[in-house]
Amino acid sequence: MSPSTLSLVGCGILQKEVGYLIAKNNWPLTTDFLPASLHIDFKRLACALQAGLARHADEQTIVFYGACHPGMDKMLNEGRTLRTLGQNCVEMLLGAEEFNRELTQGAFFLLDDWVRNWDAVIAKTFGSNIAVIRDIFHDQHRYLLCLRTPQSGDFSREAARIGAMLDLPVHWRDVTLEHLESVLQTAIRHKLESLHDQ
Repeated sequence: MSPSTLSLVGCGILQKEVGYLIAKNNWPLTTDFLPASLHIDFKRLACALQAGLARHADEQTIVFYGACHPGMDKMLNEGRTLRTLGQNCVEMLLGAEEFNRELTQGAFFLLDDWVRNWDAVIAKTFGSNIAVIRDIFHDQHRYLLCLRTPQSGDFSREAARIGAMLDLPVHWRDVTLEHLESVLQTAIRHKLESLHDQ
């Protein structure tokens, strides 16, 4: 690896989108993506991220996560690294203003990967009682907002099934990668600036 190459360690929820942006911009990044399902288990997420950073201990890293773990800052400090800015990947994709607007209106966001792994993640998190799961979602959400990027597959059938199971309407939004690209560019710039300051 060249000294100017950085390693990106992080969530695989937007792996296709990040890979596309790396190729498009010819960014000096290698990637080590972790399963998106780690979000439901803080202990597993911490172990996986710490192991990922350990795999790249002799490299300059950027972490592709939001504030997805209460100990994120501590892990970043221990790994001598920084993360992408944003509360979570949806905010990185939509931008803070749109993310907060939809959240305030009651959206529960769905991405391709989450939809495809829904049953395993939901069962592990909430069990298999559909009435309980429905009550949990109805408590805070009024609709499902499916975010479709240019790299998304067709997950409309699975999303409709989830909407029916939760008894929530399914809305769709086509999303560009403009905000995500800006978030990644900023993280790369900050990392490179920190290296020059050493």
